[in-house]
Amino acid sequence: MKNRPVKSILMILISLQFILAQGFQASLDWKITKKSRVRQVITNVGTLLGHPLELNYPGLIRCEFPPGSGEEHHGEGGIWIGAITPDNDTLVTTTVSWSTPPYWETYPSDADWDTIWVVNKGEVVDIPYWPNYKGVSDQDFVMRYNDYGPLSLKDERHKPLYLEFIQTTYSYSSPKSLSEILIHQYYVTPVKFDLKKVFVGIWLDPNVGVIENGANWFDDYSWFEPNLKLAVGADNPGGTDGDAISPIGVMPILPKTVDLRRIVWSWTWGNTALAPGMVPPTDLEKYRQLLTPGVIMQNQLTPSGSHFVLSFGPFDLTVGDTLKFGVAEILGEGLEGVVSNARAVKLLIEKDFAVPSPPPAPPLRVETDNHKVRLIWEPTDEVNPETYKDSARGDGAEQPFEGYRVYKSTVSLQGPWTLIAEYDIEGNEFGNNLGLKHEYTEELLLNNFEYYYSVTAFSKPDLMLNWPSLESSIEANAVTVTPGPAPPETVGEVAVVPNPYRGDIDYNKFNPPWERPGGSRTRWMEQDRRIQFINLPKKCEIKIYTLSGELITTIQHDDPFKGYEDWNLTSSVGQAVASDIYLFSVRDLITGKTQVGKFVIIK
Repeated sequence: MKNRPVKSILMILISLQFILAQGFQASLDWKITKKSRVRQVITNVGTLLGHPLELNYPGLIRCEFPPGSGEEHHGEGGIWIGAITPDNDTLVTTTVSWSTPPYWETYPSDADWDTIWVVNKGEVVDIPYWPNYKGVSDQDFVMRYNDYGPLSLKDERHKPLYLEFIQTTYSYSSPKSLSEILIHQYYVTPVKFDLKKVFVGIWLDPNVGVIENGANWFDDYSWFEPNLKLAVGADNPGGTDGDAISPIGVMPILPKTVDLRRIVWSWTWGNTALAPGMVPPTDLEKYRQLLTPGVIMQNQLTPSGSHFVLSFGPFDLTVGDTLKFGVAEILGEGLEGVVSNARAVKLLIEKDFAVPSPPPAPPLRVETDNHKVRLIWEPTDEVNPETYKDSARGDGAEQPFEGYRVYKSTVSLQGPWTLIAEYDIEGNEFGNNLGLKHEYTEELLLNNFEYYYSVTAFSKPDLMLNWPSLESSIEANAVTVTPGPAPPETVGEVAVVPNPYRGDIDYNKFNPPWERPGGSRTRWMEQDRRIQFINLPKKCEIKIYTLSGELITTIQHDDPFKGYEDWNLTSSVGQAVASDIYLFSVRDLITGKTQVGKFVIIK
């Protein structure tokens, strides 16, 4: 009887906590890194994945490298913080782990500004929790989250350490070694009670391989390089997912003030749902088995899939203290490339992450004509590669800019790219000294085929730092261009190409391809078939019929610049058409004139 009021109050508090959590709308956000060659999803809950149920992430690839390859590198990843509280309780906060929903224990606040801030190099931004933040890398992401808000406490299994997290993610466009890494910096502050024996864990579930080839984790293995403190997940050659280009590595970055002789390192991998992962279920077991054992496991010999925890500590933190550490996420060509890029991170640390940067990409516009494209790039007051300054250079160059390069691809906006022109400043010891130009014209192109172009700006090398010439990102300035004549005044010369359409021809292998996989797919599918109606007037209606006069589909065309429309050989209800002769009519909606014709499909 004596305990009833206490139990009643406890139930009321639990109910109130649930109600508050139900009504709490965290400012969840995600971004994808695009300045570097690593396409990594970043979230403001501290994870390296964006779950569609909570973050409204559309299920894109989590960590793609190289860009456009479709090669995935992990399923989940994030940090763990374990510590002992003043009550001698052992607690672990995980930004992500294998568990039933919710998938993480950290969330941002509900403030509308508590999203991911995007800050370019040298830009100064007033972030509420970081006034006058100045961009360090070519593009910084800045975010904040904690482990004690309403959504964190909604999970009754979670006991918070009452930690505030600020995270920055740095990405670099060049040189090549830095463009293949990301730097995640963490600032962790206890806000309620002091913490003893704080350990930090980096948990990663490598899934390395082309994601469309099926299960890309069955033949992965984990590997540790003790001198660099580099943990790697790699794909074994062969298997259903093919041969991966790059493993994925993570490497802690500790403050220079830390006495490394006091640091206890642990590296533990597993290839089942057992530790490290969903089990052990309790914080005490996570802390003892995964964060603090001081054991470096032998490298995995059998490629049967795995995930790992790399941990370090201990640290003691009083309320208001901030533990700063970093994690380098490292990609590269093979294990050798990852190890080489890990060594490049050491140089980055020595320079406090401020390194020379390339000029900004020039503003690019395109003009198209019959079998011809014209690229025009001219500096503006807002973006001028020719006058940019770089305080991180060691030579103090008054004009670091050196020239422009023009690239072309017939495959995609991610390349592969062919250098077709280069223009640079005359009269110095760098480059070919051809002089600067601000336009390029290419002729003899196929009409109505897609081509891809990019114009980059590049710098002089920094001889004082022995730093190479740097170039702005090709992909970041890439455009899709389709040459072709302007629409005719009316109908009369409408035609269908190819005619006949032949199913025994692999149009996807043309250069440039006539048929391309849609969206982010890399494999051709039935709905990617393509015929084209050309020489269309600005505004018209296309109807396609069977020989018996049954309407198959209607296509509306309304474009003052484009004189063609594609059809993917499916009816208005999504059914693929069969081999046959088909009729079409094109009615000019401005003049009222109509043209009829026919075409053949042979599958």
